[in-house]
Amino acid sequence: MGIERSVEILKAIRALGIKVAIDDFGTGYSSLSYLRQLPIDQIKLDRSFIQHLPEHKSDAAIVIAITQMAKTLNLEVVAEGVETEEQAKFLTESKCNYLQGYYFAKPVSIEDLKVILDRLYFINT
Repeated sequence: MGIERSVEILKAIRALGIKVAIDDFGTGYSSLSYLRQLPIDQIKLDRSFIQHLPEHKSDAAIVIAITQMAKTLNLEVVAEGVETEEQAKFLTESKCNYLQGYYFAKPVSIEDLKVILDRLYFINT
């Protein structure tokens, strides 16, 4: 499938109100040219850039640079693989929009998720 067809499909998805993200940004096939060519809303920073934060200065510099670039392009940033309070603090200070990882919650089954959401709803009503 060519880039033109990909753009058409992503535009149709966004027209439904669904946000589009580039996953694992900074690794594999995630090219900077995609930021210019594709109608996306978010980039998800690969966990490989997160796992050694804030100790590894090169990873910290990459995260800050990508976050600043994304903001300039009006894109949201999701940091994957957050496992420590220090990582969460660094990423929040770096203006990442969303954080996800074991620091916040472990994966749960759909049944357990229903119980959690029912409790939250009960607490908030």
